[in-house]
Amino acid sequence: MLDMFLGTIKDIALNSGFANITGGQALMLIVACVLLYLAIVKKFEPLLLLPIAFGMLLANIPVAGLSAHNEGSLIYYIYQGVKMGIYPPLIFLGIGTMTDFGPLIANPKSFILGAAAQLGIFLTFFMALASGQFTPQEAGSIGIIGGADGPTAIFTTSKLAPHLLGPIAVAAYSYMALVPVIQPPIMKLLTTKKERSIVMEQLRPVTQREKIIFPILVTIVVSFIVPDATALVGMLMLGNLMKESGVVDRLVKTAGNEMMNIITILLGISVGATTTAETFLTLQTLLIVVLGVIAFGFGTAGGVIFGKIMCWATKGKLNPLIGSAGVSAVPMAARVSQKVGQQENPSNFLLMHAMGPNVAGVIGSAVAAGVLINILG
Repeated sequence: MLDMFLGTIKDIALNSGFANITGGQALMLIVACVLLYLAIVKKFEPLLLLPIAFGMLLANIPVAGLSAHNEGSLIYYIYQGVKMGIYPPLIFLGIGTMTDFGPLIANPKSFILGAAAQLGIFLTFFMALASGQFTPQEAGSIGIIGGADGPTAIFTTSKLAPHLLGPIAVAAYSYMALVPVIQPPIMKLLTTKKERSIVMEQLRPVTQREKIIFPILVTIVVSFIVPDATALVGMLMLGNLMKESGVVDRLVKTAGNEMMNIITILLGISVGATTTAETFLTLQTLLIVVLGVIAFGFGTAGGVIFGKIMCWATKGKLNPLIGSAGVSAVPMAARVSQKVGQQENPSNFLLMHAMGPNVAGVIGSAVAAGVLINILG
């Protein structure tokens, strides 16, 4: 009887995670805990970083078999929504219900700044390709980090390089959280004190009719030009149309709250569960982290440089700081433009002006994703 009991205890011990853990898994568990700390204590993009970090933790528990690639596990089936490109467009639907395109409609020139901020995507694509460490599809997935749009990065990577989904998602959301740290030095380096102090004229009022026509028109135009962007742009504009039409309040509340919250949990935990030690602890991951911050920096610089050009073209009526908001980290990037502007001129209020390029950047990053998927997919 005693031998049987001791044998059972021995079997349990030998089959436990403690007896089967590898060095890589131990390191990944530490990384997961660090990301949880950043999400909970430092509040770095907690809505997605927390479930991503916890998914990473689950995927690296020995013997549990909860990796997103472990067929038959719970997370494997949840992950199919990422693999088939379902979750990111649904998140865009929710984002659309919370987005106000009024500042963009009032100042259509903001589209140029939103497009300019996508410069980082394509420059980093060529840098990744030139490194010789990545295929064109992998390079495209890395470049999209420069758009500072997590769902777009996940959607593009799931189409082009799904094996890099974990590192790219972690890098994208980490840099989105670091917008207030990364952007100001670049903005100040590329502008003068006089330019940062420019006070812009108040935006004109936008009618409800304009706000209703806008999402319909954008969907048609963008979808005809870049059909591969239709899933993201179409869902974004549907959410916005539901909001602006004022006739489907119940759907707006559901899409912007319950549905979006559920999808965010499923997306985060399944993406995190792709980051096993074998796929994450590689030279490629390190290069992705480095190239990701370069992409983000170039995106910010591209928006500011075009802002300076437009400042010159408008004879000093446009503050180039709002160009940095062309990356689609909404509304954080717009708030950074406001903060840096007020540091130079306390009476300067750039937030609404910066929201134009900011929401234009959301459209721009989705279009860029469509272009990459069309060329490389």
